[in-house]
Amino acid sequence: MTSDTPGTSSTLLQRFDRTFHVWSYGVGHSQLLLRARKQHAEEHRLDMRFVAVDSMSLVRRYEGLELHSVDDGAFSRVFEASGVPLRWRDSRLVVRLHSRSGTGYVQCARITVDRHPDNEGGVPAVRDVVWSLSPSGLRAPHGPDAPP
Repeated sequence: MTSDTPGTSSTLLQRFDRTFHVWSYGVGHSQLLLRARKQHAEEHRLDMRFVAVDSMSLVRRYEGLELHSVDDGAFSRVFEASGVPLRWRDSRLVVRLHSRSGTGYVQCARITVDRHPDNEGGVPAVRDVVWSLSPSGLRAPHGPDAPP
């Protein structure tokens, strides 16, 4: 699952030149939150939410976080190990997390990154979504892994 694994092909989906920390995980709704707090020049905090998390392997922080797709073999291995029913396969995605400070992966239904002007508070009334991904975004006819 890491970029150091020989034979693992992936496509860079998104890059953030910020440091994200594992902030919270809610078992009831299976939501994982990674947060990049405001630091020096940044005007906003970034919250990366993973919804309907089925499995994950994480380090505590990610400096210069990159999100990568995984190849079909890695997807199948994670899917099988997670025990998620086969009928949900098309409604899940697996992304590899890579940074200067560690690697990991998350299997989930959706990822959303929101920008917030405050340091701590909850979700604002109006969400400022800067990036999102769902399984259909990886399986589009001319998606990240398809030839142009």
